[in-house]
Amino acid sequence: LRAELRLSFTLTPPNTDSGAGGALQFAAASGSVGPTLTAPEVCLSPWTCQLFVHANGGGQDRDSELSCRNGTQNGESSSTVAAHSNGLISVTNNGNAVSNNNGVAAQPASNNNNSSSAADGGSGVKKKKRLSQSEEDVIRLIGQHLNDLGLNQTVDLLMQESGCRLEHPSATKFRNHVIEGEWDKAESDLNELKALMHSPSAIVVSTDHSKPDTLLHNMRMKFLLLQQKYLEYLEDGKVLEALQVLRAELTPLKYNTERIHILSGYLMCSHAEDLRAKAEWEGKGTASRTKLLDKLQTYLPPSVMLPPRRLQTLLKQAVELQRERCLYHNTKLDSGLDSVSLLLDHSCSRKQFPCYTQQILTEHCNEVWFCKFSNDGTKLATGSKDTTVIVWQVDMDIQQLKLMKTLEGHAYGVSYLAWSPDDAYLIACGPDDCSELWLWNVQTGELRTKMSQSHEDSLTSVAWNPDGKRFVTGGQRGQFYQCDLDGNLLDSWEGVRVQCLWCLSDGRTVLASDTHQRIRGYNFEDLTDRNIVQEDHPIMSFTVSKNGRLALLNVATQGVHLWDLQDRVLVRKYQGVTQGFYTIHSCFGGHNEDFIASGSEGKTKLINCPSVENQ
Repeated sequence: LRAELRLSFTLTPPNTDSGAGGALQFAAASGSVGPTLTAPEVCLSPWTCQLFVHANGGGQDRDSELSCRNGTQNGESSSTVAAHSNGLISVTNNGNAVSNNNGVAAQPASNNNNSSSAADGGSGVKKKKRLSQSEEDVIRLIGQHLNDLGLNQTVDLLMQESGCRLEHPSATKFRNHVIEGEWDKAESDLNELKALMHSPSAIVVSTDHSKPDTLLHNMRMKFLLLQQKYLEYLEDGKVLEALQVLRAELTPLKYNTERIHILSGYLMCSHAEDLRAKAEWEGKGTASRTKLLDKLQTYLPPSVMLPPRRLQTLLKQAVELQRERCLYHNTKLDSGLDSVSLLLDHSCSRKQFPCYTQQILTEHCNEVWFCKFSNDGTKLATGSKDTTVIVWQVDMDIQQLKLMKTLEGHAYGVSYLAWSPDDAYLIACGPDDCSELWLWNVQTGELRTKMSQSHEDSLTSVAWNPDGKRFVTGGQRGQFYQCDLDGNLLDSWEGVRVQCLWCLSDGRTVLASDTHQRIRGYNFEDLTDRNIVQEDHPIMSFTVSKNGRLALLNVATQGVHLWDLQDRVLVRKYQGVTQGFYTIHSCFGGHNEDFIASGSEGKTKLINCPSVENQ
């Protein structure tokens, strides 16, 4: 049900002689004259207007439409002002839209040079909302993302309605010339952009104080442009043109002469594939030019040209921050955004974390002294006082362990195990009074090597070299050996009482904790050693993260300590572990090694989060 009330009103110009303002008279449909309203700010020729007020239901969702017609019949121009829901005003003059660059509506003009304006609060037309800097930034980010998706018309409409500018016009022209491969025009555009480069908000900041940042950035951008131009000439077989660019344009810049020498070597490439391979270049086309443009954008402040894919970068940072703050996050790292929902905050439930017993293994008949998963996670080896090692197969589907092999004959029991890098071999060591170690073939269950240098030795710890062809072993009686897979002695280090060993990924350095409450790095190639970690109490055992950056130490009477091996600083101490002088091993855990697990003399387990970025 819709009721329509038609009113007509007349605006009369003010009396300029008396200074009185104009009057607004309403006339109902029956012709009766309503009250007269004074409008002192209105100065118009006689206009006849109709106001249509539509009422819908109980007064909800009312719409109002204001249309103005020139009452004269002499063909004067008409103007219409329309208010939109986004707060912006569009102005139509004889059917033509008129607006300026910042989104402010242009005022209509009539042929008789009379100007018009709306009284404050009396016109019903919404004024354009002034956007804050953050709002403009968000609009530009959205516009850039839409532009990357190819929604160019949507971007144009967004910029038009918001009054914002996606990037500086000179930057837009420069972008188009680079993508189209018009190098002379792009080089000319650099002169226009030179004045815009001097900004502290530019991504790349110069470290060469002998030249102003603006000149240096301009030179770098020109160098990148000419380099692309040179490579494209070479790919097209235009060797003379490429040589001219190299001699007459790149060399006179006197910038990055080392790179120019490398570029000159590409003249010897016999075909395009050889050129792309040696230059590590995608070849002529959109891919390489887009990559070039990404580099060029780093020299321009974001007010001129936004950094590439800026919105995606911010979203990735937000997702990563939420993951870091998630206490139970334990999934593989994925730098993409497709694996997460941007509509909800990231949160992992405690139920997703391994907090419950899945299986109890009872095949050993005495104390279990050590257990270790293989590097690929498909097998588990357990060593016991009952003189056996049992290798278990992990069934990934049902999350259960199945007995795979039983390795027997360790007379003193098994207190330490080490998998080879390819998980093909397993080395077992005994307690302090054991002078032997066993090297097993895991697949066949055959003993490949039983090594013993002397009955007085104590071989209690072992670590594999990353090449899988060598290992180091030692003990607290001063033995420190490097051997091959057949147990042959390759090198030895005399007088080092070893408590625990670890080989770093460089293949040369071996970390060893000794009886001097320290961890030292030993190089068997040049026979040098250096101090890495110094504690105040005995280091009973330690383990190193996969990236070789962090070390987890079990320190007598102190508990578990986390060290940064690169910076050689103590990062964190963990509470809750009862650590005496027994050898207790801790380990990193989780998909990204974000957690640690440690045994305790109080028959408890500690699972904690290191809260340290493993960079």
